[in-house]
Amino acid sequence: MKKIVLLASGAGSNVENIIKYFVSKPTVQVATVFCNNPTAKVIDRAIENHVPVVVFTKEDLKNDVVLDKVKALEPDLIVLAGFLLQLPASLIEAFPRKIINIHPALLPKYGGKGMYGQFVHQAVLVNNDKETGITIHFVNENYDEGEVIFQKSIAVDDCTTVEEIATKVHVLEHEFFPKVIEQLLTS
Repeated sequence: MKKIVLLASGAGSNVENIIKYFVSKPTVQVATVFCNNPTAKVIDRAIENHVPVVVFTKEDLKNDVVLDKVKALEPDLIVLAGFLLQLPASLIEAFPRKIINIHPALLPKYGGKGMYGQFVHQAVLVNNDKETGITIHFVNENYDEGEVIFQKSIAVDDCTTVEEIATKVHVLEHEFFPKVIEQLLTS
């Protein structure tokens, strides 16, 4: 059985989508959701789907409390799904090429610290980009600079609001993120 650990900070639509995708896959288990925000909706989504949740602080992340808890689970893959904190080098070093992230743009465009969610979609809109998309990449010490695993683009030249762009990007995330995770686990 392959085990996934999910890290999230917010609403958790990708987390819920991943959990539901793997319910029908007997060889993969979403072991735990780790969350740094005690009021995040992702906690309720995980609990409703019978996945354990570990809530932690920024200090827990820095002081390797999270690292120790993740190591104890022996995950095959760690998936950042809307996780906004930078991972410490100790966690990245403990799981080389086993930590992935999804970014709501075609990296290297609109990546880096502070570029997530609505901020990315706003940049796409302001710059009149004709397309945007998603990037799934390995995590390294720098925000959004790890090796690209998968990208998928979508036209947004008909979008006039940030919300319209976000909706299109969410469709891509929900369709492709679980599939890429599954491919990584079986390759």
